[in-house]
Amino acid sequence: MSSQREPIFNAPTVVVVLLAAFAAMQLIRGFLGDQTDIELLLRLAFIPARYDPASEYAAELGAVGEGPKFWTFVTYAFLHGGWLHLVVNSVWMLAFGSALAWRFGAVRFLLFSGLTAAAGAATHLALHFGQPIPVVGASAAISAHMAGAMRFIFQAGGPVGAFRARGREAFAAPAEPIGQAIRRPAIATFLIVWFAANILFGVFGGQITGDDANVAWEAHIGGFLAGIVLFPLFDPVRRDHDGVDLDEHWAEDLRQDAAGPHDVPAGAGGRKPLDS
Repeated sequence: MSSQREPIFNAPTVVVVLLAAFAAMQLIRGFLGDQTDIELLLRLAFIPARYDPASEYAAELGAVGEGPKFWTFVTYAFLHGGWLHLVVNSVWMLAFGSALAWRFGAVRFLLFSGLTAAAGAATHLALHFGQPIPVVGASAAISAHMAGAMRFIFQAGGPVGAFRARGREAFAAPAEPIGQAIRRPAIATFLIVWFAANILFGVFGGQITGDDANVAWEAHIGGFLAGIVLFPLFDPVRRDHDGVDLDEHWAEDLRQDAAGPHDVPAGAGGRKPLDS
């Protein structure tokens, strides 16, 4: 009798591509001069002061055009505050983003990630309107990945649940309604720890890490809450009266891949970014 061992590392292609894009952006920035990097931040980082016409940086931010007012709701996620920030985010995306990507598929995963990154930026904007400090990092979207993944990974047959199924079937475990899910001890504990950790690092981040980095924890929470709200709209696994029903395209993918995953210059752009 032969047995097929599942690989220890088997991330979905869409996750690997995103992480490679993050790393490429960080590598490129390492070769840029300070002024060029500031110009990059002005064009791609999310800067709340961009939306305040009374900001002392209005002329500087306006010089890059109107486009960044729109696309930076997403593009800030491709920038990071340093290699450590990138590595930490990569680990969490591999853990939770992978689970969600196996369930959603590439297109739904990218749309979900983009919308929740935007929700995180919008939350930060609402609470820090006019602030000139750039926000960078994919943590808002990754927080949404966590919110989505928690809906099914703890279920029986799910990736970390009892009676784990093999291959992609583990990612087809039905998601309970959120009202029922949060009464499960595993999910309730996950939520308490997640919110406590984000608030703790948001308030005492510099003291905990020993540096002067700031954490845009409000963006994390905005992304997480958006993930909870949007998950059922993107989820291809539907629960019917007789059990689980997969939408047609996801079911076909499952049949075809049954053996799957088993010092800072003056100006807005020159300010030390907030890590998200």
